[in-house]
Amino acid sequence: MTAPLRLISHKLCPYVQRAVIALTEKGVPFERIDIDLANKPDWFLGISPLGKTPVLQVGDKAIFESAVILEYLEETQAKPLHPADPLARAEHRGWIEFGSAVLNDIAGFYAAPDVATFKAKAAQLERKLARLEARVVAAPWFDGGNFSLVDAVFGPVFRYFDVFDDIGDFGILSDKPKLARWRKSLAARPSVQSAVGADYPALLRDFIERRRSWLSRLQAEARAAA
Repeated sequence: MTAPLRLISHKLCPYVQRAVIALTEKGVPFERIDIDLANKPDWFLGISPLGKTPVLQVGDKAIFESAVILEYLEETQAKPLHPADPLARAEHRGWIEFGSAVLNDIAGFYAAPDVATFKAKAAQLERKLARLEARVVAAPWFDGGNFSLVDAVFGPVFRYFDVFDDIGDFGILSDKPKLARWRKSLAARPSVQSAVGADYPALLRDFIERRRSWLSRLQAEARAAA
């Protein structure tokens, strides 16, 4: 008998979304439990050594860190999302790490306290995405016709820009036609769509507002001008 899967989650966490997308693509049943990372329950701290989401509970065992969870699912579940070729698989793992670096830059972007830092973070993020533009196939997925774990990783990345674009045009995704095509394909993918709730945009806007950052200020100005 297969052990039941429980995914400990936070509604805004992009790393949780990776796991949800992979589970959904593989057709694996699981229970999702959302917690408040600002008020972490004791039971969660007992199973998450780093105090971060996601955590995948497999019966009485807990697996933490999203990359580890993705690899576990690849090893134990049908419908592989990694390429079969070892070299291609290694390259995809590298781009998954690159996706995490992009998420770190996004965090720096929305947390930047002043205009100078904000512009520097935007430029840093733009440079990374220019590198991605040079590699991605986007026909329609990262490496062509097969949806992969790299696609699962970048679906949550582009989702941020659905809200950022409502605040302003920061030039981060400008002149990147392949990324635009890939972003559109990912946004239409049911597994990507269902990785968050309908309240995600409102939750993200509230999160940005509470950062009291330069982007928070721009968001308030955009709302006032609407």
